[in-house]
Amino acid sequence: MTFLEDPSIWLLCSFIIFAGLIFRFGKNALLSMLDQRIAGIREEIKTAENLRVEAQEMLAQYQRKHKDALKDAENIIINAQKQAKEIQKKAESDLDEVIARREKQLQERLERMKKNAQAEILEYASSLAIAATREIIFDKLDKKANEKLVAQAIKNVGENIH
Repeated sequence: MTFLEDPSIWLLCSFIIFAGLIFRFGKNALLSMLDQRIAGIREEIKTAENLRVEAQEMLAQYQRKHKDALKDAENIIINAQKQAKEIQKKAESDLDEVIARREKQLQERLERMKKNAQAEILEYASSLAIAATREIIFDKLDKKANEKLVAQAIKNVGENIH
């Protein structure tokens, strides 16, 4: 096989000719495409830079808002503590009032119980005295005297009814 009969040589030559034609006639189109691509990348870089600046501004704004929120939270906590102290003071005074009222009620109840106990003791003592008197009377009176008293009581009842 000779040098001119080898297909790879012809393939190489045709590729070189094709590349040369492309370079000569397509160079401007290729360069304009690359210029457009470079311009697009520059535009994207500009946009990214603008977005970065906006993001930094937003970050600073949110940091200010965060500081303000922390101050507000501190104020809320301080106010809540003040209110809690006021509520505690009011609860303590209410508790003191309730305790005083309950003590008064307890003393009144104890006084009533004392009076009831005294009344019960008097009643019991009088019932004992009556029972003792009855026993003494029954022991001292004989049967005849008892019958006379019963007859006289019946007579008196009959007179009082008419």
